[in-house]
Amino acid sequence: MQPSIWQLLIVAALVLLLFGGRGKLSGLMGDAAKGIRAFRDGLKGEQDEKGPSDGVSSLPRTEAEKEDLKS
Repeated sequence: MQPSIWQLLIVAALVLLLFGGRGKLSGLMGDAAKGIRAFRDGLKGEQDEKGPSDGVSSLPRTEAEKEDLKS
């Protein structure tokens, strides 16, 4: 079965839409990469501002806690 003219026109239009003109597809992927990078940087910034985590206290240790750490 041979493709009709309409099927060929639709495929051609899709190819032109995706790959035509000044690298639209690569431009979109570049924009997506910039967005992901900005999101990651934002997450890193939030973790840095929160300070110590994983059960680590930023308060000074008491004498009893210091003794427990020595043993």
